[in-house]
Amino acid sequence: QVQLVESGGGLVQPGGSLRLSCVASGSLYSFTGMGWYRQAPGKQRELVAAFIGGSTTIYGDSVKGRFTISRDDAENTMYLQMNNLKPEDTAVYYCLGSSRNGDYWGQGTQVTVSS
Repeated sequence: QVQLVESGGGLVQPGGSLRLSCVASGSLYSFTGMGWYRQAPGKQRELVAAFIGGSTTIYGDSVKGRFTISRDDAENTMYLQMNNLKPEDTAVYYCLGSSRNGDYWGQGTQVTVSS
């Protein structure tokens, strides 16, 4: 059973930075796509950033230029570097891995941006 475990969330002031990690129980090569999503209270889950077709990356419009997705295949880990955080970035952040066998979600990590 594939497991994805996120970490790195927390409370940060506006303008601050956080780095989220998503560790997979197996090789990242088993996934055809991987990404980060977030869900704020009362809102739908939305795409933050993702790898598609290998190394190609896409970003949600609201995070372009501030967030960077990366991966370390040797460590089976995907990262999300978040800079210049804003209160509207407050949400639970989820890691997604898509494979031929289905989609796998992590349990989520809370990010709160507040002064």
